[in-house]
Amino acid sequence: MMRVLILGASSTIAQATAKRLAARKIDLVLAGRRTEQLETMKQDLEIRYQAAVSVKYFDALDFDRHEAFFNEAVKESGGLSAVLLMYGAMGDQQEAEHSFAVARQMIDVNYTSAVSLLNIAANYFEGQQKRRKRGGFIGAVSSVAGDRGRKSNYIYGSTKAGLSAYMQGLRNRLHKSGVQVLTIKPGTVDTKMIEQTADDSPLIASADKVARDIDRALGKRGRNVVYTPWFWLVIMLVVKLLPESLFKRTDL
Repeated sequence: MMRVLILGASSTIAQATAKRLAARKIDLVLAGRRTEQLETMKQDLEIRYQAAVSVKYFDALDFDRHEAFFNEAVKESGGLSAVLLMYGAMGDQQEAEHSFAVARQMIDVNYTSAVSLLNIAANYFEGQQKRRKRGGFIGAVSSVAGDRGRKSNYIYGSTKAGLSAYMQGLRNRLHKSGVQVLTIKPGTVDTKMIEQTADDSPLIASADKVARDIDRALGKRGRNVVYTPWFWLVIMLVVKLLPESLFKRTDL
């Protein structure tokens, strides 16, 4: 039986992903700070899909509790098949330029906490190999914003660039252990993060569309990086190929 730990399960993308996984009768551990909201999700998923769902409190910034939290999740669930890191913070760029507290919040949530937690998950799956249980899955939601630093969101983008580089190295490390490491790079998604953005842009995708792409990639060994929707792969390729002499003059 497959069991998936979703970190940051109350995020819009995580909720959509949980529905798709529950529909496939995959056991879920929903982890996050908003436990009342997660309990509501649990009840809905259990009634709607007859899935086995549990809820666990989790604070991304409580670094000292990460290992104990993860070990408890493993013990209480009976063992994990996959870990999905699906939370993030996007502060205002101008505020972050003038307040390190705002910048640090993004750094600690998007990068520092991810390294802490996913190192623990990686060690767990490597330990499973020693018990002759090869396999496992680690996925993390990064962003196309990390593909190139743009003045409109380069502090947020730099945290996602760091996460993407970390995931690349983790994928290299865990390849021999048979663990799939997937970097998920959404473009603009219709979530609370972009409430001020015009909702009629053709580039804005629904959370369910992103969840569908994540669900399709789960367990597919050949998948390393998923751009979602797919056209962001083309868009970011063009952006990355722009010479610096031209790029620095743009208003991106």
